[in-house]
Amino acid sequence: MSTQEADSLSGHNAEISAQRPLAEPEKDVPPWVIFHLPHDSTLIPAELRAQFLLTDEELQQELCRMTDHFTHALFCADARAGTVVRARVSRLVVDVERFADDAREPMAARGMGAIYRKTSSLAPLRRQLTEEERSSLMREWYHPHHVALEEAVCSALGRHDRCLVLDCHSFPAEPLPYEQRDPASIRPDICIGTDDFHTSEATARAFVSAFSRQGWSVALNQPFEGALVPASRYRRDTRVSAVMVEINRGLYLHEGDATPRACFEEVGARIRASCAEAIASVLRGKA
Repeated sequence: MSTQEADSLSGHNAEISAQRPLAEPEKDVPPWVIFHLPHDSTLIPAELRAQFLLTDEELQQELCRMTDHFTHALFCADARAGTVVRARVSRLVVDVERFADDAREPMAARGMGAIYRKTSSLAPLRRQLTEEERSSLMREWYHPHHVALEEAVCSALGRHDRCLVLDCHSFPAEPLPYEQRDPASIRPDICIGTDDFHTSEATARAFVSAFSRQGWSVALNQPFEGALVPASRYRRDTRVSAVMVEINRGLYLHEGDATPRACFEEVGARIRASCAEAIASVLRGKA
């Protein structure tokens, strides 16, 4: 499905859609769904603070800009099934969604591979690390995260012979300088990211339709694209599906200080309802 088709399903803006009644989920999220939360942590361990060149105030501002704030509450607050795999530290420490090898990671050229060297404005973030320091960060934070994700996927496949990795993100209402983007790229309320092997057209359409019915504008792979799948299954196992859901932070957050808007609980309920509706639609084969 093209972006134009996705746009044709979109509804009104956030202010208008806030007046619409909540849609209730059709059923609990199935146990073969994995909620992947890579960027909602703000933790920078005290022993790592000296690596960063920023003042405390500057570091707090960078956390404010780069964190996918409250995605756990937005996607998983009342989930009674499914599995949550959540990064333990901020992406400023280690970004678990980047390739481990900088040679394979496009963002490494901007100083934002798995171990960030640059801020969101492309200024220096941390001092030069030794190879052992980098390896230590990867051993402590990156690799255990991927082991947990692999184990969750294997468990779902073993028990249910299917799996959906729901990659849960948010994005700033206005683009940050580090973003690799087309100047014409739009900033919708909701971005659905897909993978051409692990995201079927039916799954993409189900998620676009479910969020559009809430009155939100929805786009496919704009301004961000893709959906994460564990390396051992990537383009090898058709039983593993994946879709990324990115929420425009302007819907639920005061972005200047990362505090929730008054509508936060309502927006969260609608996000969870949309995800449950989309998954149920796929399960019924009616997407």
